[in-house]
Amino acid sequence: MKKIGFLSFGHWSAASQSATRSAGDVLLQSIDLAVAAEELGADGAYFRVHHFAQQLASPFPLLAAVGARTRRIEIGTGVIDMRYENPFYMIEDAGAADLISRGRLQLGISRGSPEQVIDGWRYFGFAPAAGESDADMGRRHAEVFLELLEGRGFAQPNPNPMFPNPPGLLRLEPHSEGLRERIWWGSGSNATAIWAARMGMNLQSSTLKADETGEPFHVQQAKQIRAYREAWNEAGHKREPRVSVSRSIFALMNDQDRAYFGRGDSSDQVGIIDKMRAIFGRSYAAEPDVLIDQLRADEAIAEADTLLLTVPNQLGVDYNAHVLEAILTHVAPALGWR
Repeated sequence: MKKIGFLSFGHWSAASQSATRSAGDVLLQSIDLAVAAEELGADGAYFRVHHFAQQLASPFPLLAAVGARTRRIEIGTGVIDMRYENPFYMIEDAGAADLISRGRLQLGISRGSPEQVIDGWRYFGFAPAAGESDADMGRRHAEVFLELLEGRGFAQPNPNPMFPNPPGLLRLEPHSEGLRERIWWGSGSNATAIWAARMGMNLQSSTLKADETGEPFHVQQAKQIRAYREAWNEAGHKREPRVSVSRSIFALMNDQDRAYFGRGDSSDQVGIIDKMRAIFGRSYAAEPDVLIDQLRADEAIAEADTLLLTVPNQLGVDYNAHVLEAILTHVAPALGWR
């Protein structure tokens, strides 16, 4: 069985046609959509993180709230930009959110995506070290975070503490056992996917990546996943890794679906992003029988164990629940995903 969840970018806009007119709307509706998705039988509720934008930005309060309102569904991010993060403070937030959800946190982290502002991480108090790029800094923050997740003591205790200390060096609290194995790296290239495998992180491969061969997006992405798994095996990790891909997929079930998404087939697109030639994967929108045939030919979806459906969150909770239900009921079983 393939795990199927949703990925929300958490947009809001004051536009009259938007169902999310404010940040409060997005946050509360994100919780409601996670509850609805769990009731429908979906496996995951994931949220994007973008700073300086009218989108979801601070993930841990939302993840904790979703964890408190749900009982089974995985909750996660795709992805947290580690250039902006203090790994020490993040350990405490992540541990608390994971404990509230009783171990359901699936935390996607990465170097991050193109920003709304120039070098936004500088406003958060961070700067690359000498000879280091901002991407290097993000990976360095990630490495510190992963080390801290092991839960080993590192801080010298005060000999006259306010409260009694356990023996030995102290670690950050709360510590959530097992969270280290539920960290994912959002990778946009084969090289970073291989690095993530060596670091023992699961892989999140999104709807764009570096155009490294000129082949169709799903073919390049499938090769990226295979390279990741090969590197994982070479690293000698003891557990099986997980791999997710993200897709925009809409089953056209009624006139409303067709009005929103029935504009014909889309195709891969190539563009320049952060001075890199990138390929963007197509969207899928068709009647279920056509959609099933199209998705069966997607090599990367076949390689992944988890599929994240990007949802148009500004269309509201009820419509997005309909989108998820259509895929779970009319498409997934025919492909052997349910």
